[in-house]
Amino acid sequence: MVHSLQGVFCKSRTRTATSPLWLLSLLFLLSLTSLGCASATAPTPADSTAQPAGRLIQNKGSDTIVNLALAWAEAYMSSHPGVRISVTGGGSGTGIAALINGTVDIANASRSMKEKEIKNAQARGIEPVEITIARDGIAVVVNPSNPINELTIDQLSDIYTGKITNWKELGGEDRPIVLTSRESNSGTYVYFLEHVVRKGDKESKLLFSPEALLLPSSEGISLETSRNPNAIGYDGLGYVTAEQKTVRIARTAAGPYVAPSIETVNSGAYPIARPLHMYTNGQPTGEIKAYLDWILGDEGQAIVRQLGFVPLH
Repeated sequence: MVHSLQGVFCKSRTRTATSPLWLLSLLFLLSLTSLGCASATAPTPADSTAQPAGRLIQNKGSDTIVNLALAWAEAYMSSHPGVRISVTGGGSGTGIAALINGTVDIANASRSMKEKEIKNAQARGIEPVEITIARDGIAVVVNPSNPINELTIDQLSDIYTGKITNWKELGGEDRPIVLTSRESNSGTYVYFLEHVVRKGDKESKLLFSPEALLLPSSEGISLETSRNPNAIGYDGLGYVTAEQKTVRIARTAAGPYVAPSIETVNSGAYPIARPLHMYTNGQPTGEIKAYLDWILGDEGQAIVRQLGFVPLH
């Protein structure tokens, strides 16, 4: 109907009549045309009765946790359509800084907050509450062609500080060791520095060798160790791929040498393991509490296992 009226209007433009009746007809046709155009963008009945967007939960931080957090968010939103969850990575330090600045509801961290960070948060009126949401083993990985199958914490410390620089010093081939590491903003980097490089000694000032390649993601470590026969790296258990080989680790040369797995992390046998955390400002309430309760429940913890991390129960 709109198109036919527009056609009449176009043909009528050749007339020269200027009578009031003609002007009234012209105004009538124009009004119909405007109504027709407006109807193309008007809300449909479904649009007019749409529900509001709902509660948005901002979740940011650890790159180790990010894939797990994304899987949780997707599963939770599918069964709770009134909730939206935004998940981004950037590292534990980034998530903690966002919590301190009051720009996120939940910060993901693969390490505990430092005393300085807690004091900084409190100075801004933020009271961080730590919730352990899963566990993780940090796997030491090499190229599958590397004959080295086991290392001690002392050897790893010497490797990553640059004291040992050739695989032949460890019984391997005469090849230079290529060090790969996460960036310093990563909670995995901090944990590995404190518990492996410095061997848990809080007074130690040991640092990573300046020769270490600081890579921005778990995928970067996976790529380098899978294609470089000289490379060594470390990463969360859930990020180990079939193109890498995990090395068995012992606390001392006396052994035992243990491979990382859900079972060895839960039993405490694997020596490089840690809890994974979410932080909130104060005790969680409302939709945030409901979401965290779901994560800690059977459904959330089943996703932990599916992604290769270690569930709490």
